[in-house]
Amino acid sequence: MDPADLITVTIDGVEVNVPKGTLIIRAAEMIGHPVPRFCDHPLLDPVGACRQCLVEISDDGRGRPMPKPQASCTTTVMPGQVIKTQMTSPVAAKAQNGINEFLLINHPLDCPICDKGGECPLQNQAVMVGNADTRFNDVKRTYPKPIPISTEILLDRDRCVLCSRCTRFADQIAGDAFIDLAERGAVEQVAIYREQPFNSYFSGNVIQICPVGALTSTAYRFRARPFDLVSTMTTCEHCAAGCELRVDHRRNEVMRRYAGDDPDVNEEWNCDKGRFAFVSGRGDDRLTHPLIREDGVLRPASWPEAVNAAVEGLRAAGRNVGLLPGGRVTLEDAYAWSKFARVALGTNNVDFRSRPHSAEEAGFLAHAVAGRSLQESVTYTDLEKASGVLLVGFEPEDESPIVFLRLRKAWRKKKLRVFTVAPFLSNGSVKLGATLVPTVPGGEAARLDGLGDEVDLGGAGVILVGERAGADAGTLSAVLGLAERTGARIAWIPRRAGERGALEAGLLPNLLPGGRPADAAEALVDVRAAWEIDELPTQAGLDADAILAAAAEGRIQALVIGGVEPTDFRNPAAARLGLENAGFVISLEQRLSEVTARADVVFPVSLFEERRGTFLNWEGRERPIAQVVSPRTVVDDLRILVALADGLGADLGIPDADAAWAELDQLGRWEGQRAAAPATTAAPAPTAQEGDVVLATWRTLLDAGRGQDGEPYLAGTGPLPVARVSAATAERIGAGETVALQAGGAELRYPLVVEASMVDDVVWVPRNAPGLSPAEALGVGAGDRVRLLADSIARSDDSTGGMA
Repeated sequence: MDPADLITVTIDGVEVNVPKGTLIIRAAEMIGHPVPRFCDHPLLDPVGACRQCLVEISDDGRGRPMPKPQASCTTTVMPGQVIKTQMTSPVAAKAQNGINEFLLINHPLDCPICDKGGECPLQNQAVMVGNADTRFNDVKRTYPKPIPISTEILLDRDRCVLCSRCTRFADQIAGDAFIDLAERGAVEQVAIYREQPFNSYFSGNVIQICPVGALTSTAYRFRARPFDLVSTMTTCEHCAAGCELRVDHRRNEVMRRYAGDDPDVNEEWNCDKGRFAFVSGRGDDRLTHPLIREDGVLRPASWPEAVNAAVEGLRAAGRNVGLLPGGRVTLEDAYAWSKFARVALGTNNVDFRSRPHSAEEAGFLAHAVAGRSLQESVTYTDLEKASGVLLVGFEPEDESPIVFLRLRKAWRKKKLRVFTVAPFLSNGSVKLGATLVPTVPGGEAARLDGLGDEVDLGGAGVILVGERAGADAGTLSAVLGLAERTGARIAWIPRRAGERGALEAGLLPNLLPGGRPADAAEALVDVRAAWEIDELPTQAGLDADAILAAAAEGRIQALVIGGVEPTDFRNPAAARLGLENAGFVISLEQRLSEVTARADVVFPVSLFEERRGTFLNWEGRERPIAQVVSPRTVVDDLRILVALADGLGADLGIPDADAAWAELDQLGRWEGQRAAAPATTAAPAPTAQEGDVVLATWRTLLDAGRGQDGEPYLAGTGPLPVARVSAATAERIGAGETVALQAGGAELRYPLVVEASMVDDVVWVPRNAPGLSPAEALGVGAGDRVRLLADSIARSDDSTGGMA
């Protein structure tokens, strides 16, 4: 830093140089003299609400003392200031003690039963500097308690110290101003709007930053004491953000999860899915022993028996095998899947994409994403410094919440320009101040090719591409063309935590580990040498859809599947047909599922809290996964695949996660020529016929996904499934309060919302709302045409759908 930007102050007799504009409370922290506080938080705007951080300024820099103690959280340092904290100033110590006593007048002294007891700043300060006796002899103020401000957040108003951390977080960070301070004086309190609960994707953060026990978790309340818990730092498994988590556990059971402090990634925040959804997979359907099918029925089996049965089935299939590892595997497990496919089974029929996808996407990933180091990639820091960001097939709040928070931070602080290629401005886009590039679903490629002055990304522009862009013909090719014309950088942000690692491990039919093209002779030489084998498969592999289609036709005779559901695919019915017609199915799964119900051999795999490994987040940043609790008679994917390879007479040479990591690291990134860029012609934008509309849909953060079920309090805060249309479309169909969506002889019914920004003749519905999946019930996806009818004239038969 330029010395001209530094100023010198004296704090508790210590001279310190700090940047201009530094708050006194931060300057004191720099010399190891923390000042007590409640309202102050480094990521929230200063407010000076609690007054606990009062300090004495004996010299304001002009030779004069300030007349009374000042709030150090709102006062910036000035050249020559002499500041005294509670450590050297009786005046400051008395002022802080007075505030502490004032706060305890009405605060209940129920620390032994309060969830915050043992980790409470007010409790700590009362013990360290408070009075042993109280001078307050009246009756404390009380309220009915607790008040549910949402299904997962409870409020004890009598404990609140009115620091406004929660309301500032909701307004400034999340953009969900559903809570505020109401009333004045002695009756001021946190409140929600009438008949509108605090349903935010980020509401759990207010529990963590509350400095007292006023805000608590419905699920965790009264379940444990902080001093009974063991904390372990790990990485969240729910999306590609790579959030650091602090997992608190007791007696081999996870009790709660908090956001870790990682300035480079999630700062000090996380989403509610990452915080609360960890209970999924811990119910009665948890798999704890292998299963094999005998006389049409699955029965428990020993590990050797299950391995032998699986090996026998794979031998019978020869090389007519397909592997669907899913997108939630760790990097080490993904590498084991990749090596198992090529070394043990001799096939390139492997694909991690259990979602709508295309061959164009596989080419785009091989060309523009795989093999890129963190230094070559767009990062969170780059997003905050960008001159403009264009969103293509990507809704950050729903598909990568921490990316949303970082974009919102840049928009608030630096007025970042955000543009979104979408059919309407979503709630998340509105909170980013985004400009809509109105686009009919399926017409993204043509829209990108024709972009003109309406989108100016500036000299440091970034294009954020979501996984949904891979299902629209020509869109990714158009993204590459736009980046070349504008100089913007591209970042691909998938929805699942393991997809970037799966890409680097080579879990695509056209890709080998490290971003090596599967058809490049030099790449094949590299991998054969590293794996110490003579041959690698050279025949082009099938992608996930093609694998399931080939299984349905009998051309693929065995499937090895991990963490995949038929509902993940664009056509669930086709996926089920492939599972049912496959000659032999092996499932690696944590719990009973549609796949295990159709499997011949089922292997139980560990939860993420039971294994060690690594995720690569969307940046390509390594995120460590720590083993938090001991596994219960289950193992990770890698050990199962190693055992199967041994049975097939192939040595994978990676007995554990450490060995897999070391081998992949030694193999390194591909330094040769990258795969050619895909060149797919843009499909014509779909046009609605009379009585029809074009469907827009994507998965919301909280839906019917298997990674979050079993947590009813979290489910209670999910978005209401609605159908969104423009005013003109609503008028054309004569819609009232509800509408029916029809396709393939079936229908779904939704409450109707008229969306001002919606493109005409388009309807948006969530892709995987509980009981209301258009892919499942109607067999349609984004860009397909459907019929939209006013509910009053819709078919009365409701057997295939329901009212949201």
